[in-house]
Amino acid sequence: MSAFVPPKRHTSRHLPFGDRRDAPFYGQHIVSVKQFDRDDLTYIFEVAHEMREMVMRVGSFDLLKGKILANLFYEPSTRTSSSFTAAMERLGGSVIPINEVRYSSVSKGESLPDTVRTLESYVDVVVLRHPQKGAAALAAQYARKPVINAGDGAGEHPTQALLDLFTIREELGQVDGLTITMLGDLKYGRTVHSLARLLSLYDVRLNYVAPEILRMPREIIAELEAKGIPQAEHTTSEAVLAETDVLYVTRVQKERFEDPAQYEAVKGSYVITPETMAQAKKRMILMHPFPRVGEISMDVDADPRAAYFRQMEYGLYVRMALLALVLGKA
Repeated sequence: MSAFVPPKRHTSRHLPFGDRRDAPFYGQHIVSVKQFDRDDLTYIFEVAHEMREMVMRVGSFDLLKGKILANLFYEPSTRTSSSFTAAMERLGGSVIPINEVRYSSVSKGESLPDTVRTLESYVDVVVLRHPQKGAAALAAQYARKPVINAGDGAGEHPTQALLDLFTIREELGQVDGLTITMLGDLKYGRTVHSLARLLSLYDVRLNYVAPEILRMPREIIAELEAKGIPQAEHTTSEAVLAETDVLYVTRVQKERFEDPAQYEAVKGSYVITPETMAQAKKRMILMHPFPRVGEISMDVDADPRAAYFRQMEYGLYVRMALLALVLGKA
């Protein structure tokens, strides 16, 4: 399929749903946040907002009746996989779940392009998670039908970044002018890589808090620096917590470490507790892509600023919007 083409703009707040072959994003892959500009994001979020209202009014509807999604997951997933399943089923479509790839033809040596081309013979859209960076782009290169990147190794996780940005917008009412602090595993955390790139489209300030061996990759810092985004690196949160509007916490990912000793050395570097939140702004939000393994105390869950479970719900609406868009139904 050809490279991403910027979609036509749609400015209506109340969006008509129906079969639209000329609709923005129709037939397009969602592989990287680099393919979006601010107008694209505004449009996606307007559709997501409409999806949220429709779910609240009627629960589910038949917008994608007759359409089939393949959830092709080479890595374990709870939230992303079930979120896409729920999104497709809320829209009236069907899902083929492929969560145990080791039991499929892949275990016999089948290539990723062949697997994707086989699945698109049966389905209308493929959601792919793969441990190898660049796998989604490779799949999209061979696919005739839309491929949506659900995470490729330490590369990107564009739909997570979209739902994260939608969360910020819905919770705080704006993105411009905010200070966002990312804390934890910034080296392997594909969610923060994608989110940082999306945030570079706005007037924001970014703080990175991480152990030395888990710092934000140099290429991402250089990329944002070229766009004029103010950035600062720290090893503790004390210096930046009081100015932070969005505290985005990530777990230290044991599965990304080749040396177990390195993981043990940094796994408990940061823990958000009620005492931590007492130092934060009264109007701010605490986010996490989950799963958490101790980075945020459960005692914090009752804090109204803890947005991570609401964040998951926002993800449903964003993924509903993306499925409708790539299938020409919005």
